[in-house]
Amino acid sequence: MALNKLSLKFHNSIILKNFKNVTSVLSVRSFFNYYTTTNPPIEGPTKKLNMVQAINNALDITLQTDESALLFGEDVAFGGVFRCSLELQKKYGSERVFNTPLCEQGIVGFGIGVATAGSTAIAEIQFADYIFPAFDQIVNEAAKFRYRTGNQFDCGKLTIRTPCGAVGHGAHYHSQSPESYFAHTPGLKVVVPRSATHAKGLLLSCIRDPDPCIVLEPKVLYRAAVDEVPVDDYFTPIGKAEIVKHGDAVTLIGWGTQVHVLLEVAELAKTKFNVDCEVIDLVSILPWDKDAVCKSAKKTGRVLIAHEAPLTGGFGAELASTIQEECFLQLEAPVARVTGFDTPFPYVYEPFYMPDKWRCLQTIRKLLDY
Repeated sequence: MALNKLSLKFHNSIILKNFKNVTSVLSVRSFFNYYTTTNPPIEGPTKKLNMVQAINNALDITLQTDESALLFGEDVAFGGVFRCSLELQKKYGSERVFNTPLCEQGIVGFGIGVATAGSTAIAEIQFADYIFPAFDQIVNEAAKFRYRTGNQFDCGKLTIRTPCGAVGHGAHYHSQSPESYFAHTPGLKVVVPRSATHAKGLLLSCIRDPDPCIVLEPKVLYRAAVDEVPVDDYFTPIGKAEIVKHGDAVTLIGWGTQVHVLLEVAELAKTKFNVDCEVIDLVSILPWDKDAVCKSAKKTGRVLIAHEAPLTGGFGAELASTIQEECFLQLEAPVARVTGFDTPFPYVYEPFYMPDKWRCLQTIRKLLDY
């Protein structure tokens, strides 16, 4: 990882030295505008928090209310590279909040053992791009533990947190969105928060869920996502999508950061095409809310699915397949996907790779004209 960062730093300096015009491209990396969550999930006092602080708050609540809870991962003891666990070791001690060796397979394997023994295990994988050494432990052990023991044992108390997605300068080793890899695995639950409010609620839901869960946290939102977050303990349902904006012309489906892109796209579509788009935050990848998606698709007759992961095998393909099976007679146009391309995630060319508002808006025009 250190070599990757050094390589990127060197590469960046060469580019800026030889191509001055690239500076403007690199400085305009924000591909979305954040839309604050305005409807708190529960009544009561709130506090202005960004996503990092909301996650820290959820971890704090868990460690305070569950004496069996353990929090561990690379650099977690001093707060982690994004500071999501800041001050928690100081508060709860090094026996409950601690660093692990740089070994993702070992982190998850240890978490499976802790959860199987009955404790609450919260494992952090420093970047989702590096979760793959732990892939066997997650899909062949954690996901199947309950099934292969005939429900005698399980590791449902395991939750894996990991930052994912584009950040503006992460390149191919710090920008990937691996949700579709895990969506193919029965026994897991996979969620992606779009806001600070959702990050706290989903994390608490996953920690208390009876199945092993993966929380994919869009790292570009860590400090960009700021909400009035409820102070008290609360849950955000797993497996239930949210209609963020109602409409009747086109259904726009996304998760994580892409929801904010689609909200802006809906505003542009209203201004330029005078149509009202419905925006759905899928929230949960596994399980996903088939009823909400199909109900909206039948209402609008046109569907656009957008995600940062590559097109081929992306989770949008699963949605598109289900929609055409369940809603075929109500569709006015083929289901459209706007995604990353089937290439490694680029560095300098990231702005051209992203499923940004202009690519989405162009696709809406095609859906309306079909």
